[in-house]
Amino acid sequence: MKYFAFCVALFSSITFSFAQQDSTLTSLKIKIPNTSLFDKSEQVKEVEIPLVTSDALPDIKAEFWDTTVYNPYKDIEVKFPLQLKFTDTTYASPVAHKKVITSRYGWRRGRPHQGIDIDLVTGDSVVSVLDGIVRFAGYSYGHGKTVVVRHYNGMETTYAHLSRINVKANDSIAKGGFLGKGGNTGNSRGSHLHLVASFKGERIHPEYLFDFSPANKIRAQEVWVTQEWTRAIFHNSRRVSKVNVLESEEAALASLVKEKTIYTVRKGDTLYGIARRNNIPISLICTSNKIKKSSPLKIGQKLVLEL
Repeated sequence: MKYFAFCVALFSSITFSFAQQDSTLTSLKIKIPNTSLFDKSEQVKEVEIPLVTSDALPDIKAEFWDTTVYNPYKDIEVKFPLQLKFTDTTYASPVAHKKVITSRYGWRRGRPHQGIDIDLVTGDSVVSVLDGIVRFAGYSYGHGKTVVVRHYNGMETTYAHLSRINVKANDSIAKGGFLGKGGNTGNSRGSHLHLVASFKGERIHPEYLFDFSPANKIRAQEVWVTQEWTRAIFHNSRRVSKVNVLESEEAALASLVKEKTIYTVRKGDTLYGIARRNNIPISLICTSNKIKKSSPLKIGQKLVLEL
């Protein structure tokens, strides 16, 4: 009977408390009768229980949700710098084994390589790096069998050259959720995962957002992206780009101010060599100095380099 009376009193106190609580409060106070035969110091004890609230997830399907095409953002103009926010501090590795990058984001064989290639064996599992919803799951020209996941911060990640797709458009997917099997479909030289990060159609250097070490760290909770990190011409697919994450709009705008230096041409210099050593596109050197790619260089010639 004492146990029954305790349960009735507890239920009554909780019911009464809920009736009295405002929906904006962060904790719930309930009164529990003291049923101990030995402790008579308090007949009623008050206990405070924190209320866990969760914000509703944004409706990421509200705009440009097209499950039939790889890129539904072709006709919009994106203003820079871009702001991306992350609620997670880590991401799920898209492959279960050690991540070996065989080709990076950047200029490759005269063309832009707008993602990174991660080594795998055909049949290896591929998973989503973050929570999201599958926007596209099908065959895409060049990419072969492809899955595109839109995440709750508006960013999309692409998983290309798969051998098998195990999800369909509109499926909700959790971080680390299984998407399919890696492979070699589409325009691919050997089995690998081609991973793309993008925002409203603008491809972003994945290594600017994610640390591809075993720690699986997201670079920052708030990331501002300038065109330097969305243009492959500023990077070399064979080299690691030096990452300096911009975590505020002020820092992003300040970074847009170009720093100019003067380079003196030395014996044996070529435009290609100068551009590669200073990580500057040849086209930018030519534009800054009003010369052509075929223009001969002279020893002692001064070149303006906009870093």
